Amino acid sequence: MSGIGLEISKYLEEDSVTGTFKAYGYAGLVGAGPWVLPILGILLIGFVEVAWQGSSYLQSFTTSVSWLVGASLILTGLLQLAFTRFVTNRLFESNERLINPNLLGVMFLTTVASGLIGCVFSLFLFSQPLSNEILMIACFAVLSNVWMVGLFVSGLKRFKLMLVAFAIGYLTTMIMALSLMSFGLNGLLAGLLIGHAVLLFLLLALVMPSYPLILQPRFDFLNLRLIFPSLIAIGCLYNIGIWVDKLIFSLHPATSERVIGPMRESQIYDIPMFLAYLSVVPGIVVFFLRIETDFARAYERFFQAVKGNASLQEIEMLGCRIVESVRDGLRQIIRVQGATVLVLILLGPSLIEWLGVSSQYLPIYYICLLGVGAQVLILAVLNVLVYLDKLDDALKLTALMGITNLVFSLVSVRMGPDYYGYGFGLSMTLTAVVGIALLFKELENIEFRTFMRPRPVRANISAWESP
Repeated sequence: MSGIGLEISKYLEEDSVTGTFKAYGYAGLVGAGPWVLPILGILLIGFVEVAWQGSSYLQSFTTSVSWLVGASLILTGLLQLAFTRFVTNRLFESNERLINPNLLGVMFLTTVASGLIGCVFSLFLFSQPLSNEILMIACFAVLSNVWMVGLFVSGLKRFKLMLVAFAIGYLTTMIMALSLMSFGLNGLLAGLLIGHAVLLFLLLALVMPSYPLILQPRFDFLNLRLIFPSLIAIGCLYNIGIWVDKLIFSLHPATSERVIGPMRESQIYDIPMFLAYLSVVPGIVVFFLRIETDFARAYERFFQAVKGNASLQEIEMLGCRIVESVRDGLRQIIRVQGATVLVLILLGPSLIEWLGVSSQYLPIYYICLLGVGAQVLILAVLNVLVYLDKLDDALKLTALMGITNLVFSLVSVRMGPDYYGYGFGLSMTLTAVVGIALLFKELENIEFRTFMRPRPVRANISAWESP
């Protein structure tokens, strides 16, 4: 966290309007850029495709992309946090020789898993042309690897280069998809595949030279002594919690339609949800400015004081600063995201009309705005809990998020159109409230909890040592 915080702090220390704008702009680009760029890229492809050839393939393409992204995030969620922790512990013990081999190992495992899952779905659920199925499986595998490798770039604190890589990757996606558009859906998927392959290789080019270039894959990250199983569950449940309501609305016959193969789309839910998610940019900016900056720096000072045998009074003072930084960060997220939601609710009718979207989506849009606002708070709370190594609480929170979103969304579908979106909104709000309560409970007596933390298990590196 502290890497981006140091960069932002340089701008804030200028103590000027220009410096403040630079800080907010940088936080916005780094925090929201990697997911805003894909959205803008797919939107541009859609607009051009409609203008040139009509919308014959657009719905099939956007539906395919939605399912590919959701499925790849849920799949890689099983390994993302656990593998990141494995790498962090190896770096803490100066065991960098294990990084690249295990990166290759996790990429191999990800590719095999996504390929096998794709083949099973292709054989038993799809009846599309073989070329289409091959492209879907390839896109699924490449996307899954992009999510895994992207974590390393963040860990290296190369946020600017990561943003540049995403920009180049999605620019390539747009150029290739539009160039191959004459080949129909397969051309659009081929463009998506080429663009993400370019992005993947760019991310690898940023990561691998930073560690010893040992290219023999290893699977130490699967050693139960070196990983945290709770992180596997947290990563999986978090992504399920985000996607389960979309899945329910996409699969229910009353709220969706079949588009391509078994893949369905719920326009009445997806469109307002998509618009609502664009509203999180201000909240993400504040999250990066306050949680990634103030909290990260406060915790770093606290941890260094503990390691450096500082006095109890100094440690307690630094512990209080951690609590203050978290409280101030959450308060500012609530203020900024709340103001954003209020403005967008007031502008809702005009925005919907300007976009040419039916006014029937407005009630769902309003509820989704509240839900995604609460989701920003959940993201902040989970970041702090995992940073503090409070994995049991993070697991409880993600389980609550997944279960309530599943149950509430099922109930809202059964209750009818007037209640669409309420399941997601209530689930995120409840999870955010419970998460904040859990977080501040854990921050009590942080000095004692820090001293009682278990030390990470050191990896056996004898295989790498010279004879």
